[in-house]
Amino acid sequence: MDSRPIGIFDSGLGGLTAVRALVQAAPWENFVFFGDTKNAPYGDRTAEDIRALSRRSARFLRRHGVKALLVACNTSTTNALPQLEQDNGDVPVMGPLEPSAAAAAAASRTGRIGVIATAATVRSGAYEQAVRRIRPGAAVTAVACPRLVPLIEAGRVSPEDPALLEALGEYLPPLAEAGVDTLILGCTHYPLVRTAIGRIMGPGTTLIDAGAASVGALLEALEAADALGDKKTAGTRQFYCSARRKEFAANGSAFLGWPMENVTETDAGED
Repeated sequence: MDSRPIGIFDSGLGGLTAVRALVQAAPWENFVFFGDTKNAPYGDRTAEDIRALSRRSARFLRRHGVKALLVACNTSTTNALPQLEQDNGDVPVMGPLEPSAAAAAAASRTGRIGVIATAATVRSGAYEQAVRRIRPGAAVTAVACPRLVPLIEAGRVSPEDPALLEALGEYLPPLAEAGVDTLILGCTHYPLVRTAIGRIMGPGTTLIDAGAASVGALLEALEAADALGDKKTAGTRQFYCSARRKEFAANGSAFLGWPMENVTETDAGED
């Protein structure tokens, strides 16, 4: 048993969907979450910038004595995971890429798999490579969706929201035309608009929540190492952000599904 907290970071609010999945699956686990809202979004930054910001967020969490790092940001995972693993070799580091690729490869009936993600994630080509390592010959179609994160963080998540529907009407048709039967939601923001995506793609398309997949994989790794927390106690929750604390707390409640309290704004993610 290991009651040290799990460290979780994202560029902004999206990683809170992974937090919600963690609380649902393992309510006894302690965690510390850091949202780098000062530097969000990461999706339109260079790979070099993404690596530097991701390593800085990880260093902040390590100062809290975490037992594992959950990279609840697909952009960080696809651009910085090797560096994060190298920096933190003494603790498990888990991101959404491999778990969600494995889930999609297993779920797809036809081998036609779609990915929607930030521009930086799509540029990396990481999802295509990960899926094909597991399922050679799979046809992977990846579409960058730069308008979704700003819309979601602004609360435009209703499946009837006209701005959201306009954006999805631009991004999803190429996936339908490619005949995908499985779609990876390759950004932890996207589960907030899962209903709208599902309506457009139709019931024949399986949606893979990358954040939830990474939580499941991390808990399996901790269990195998006998490093889960005390299941008899409720876990503690610490939230930090690097800017706009009140906005982060208000909007974060929608991501979590419960009121977010005791958010600390800090520049501790800075060198």
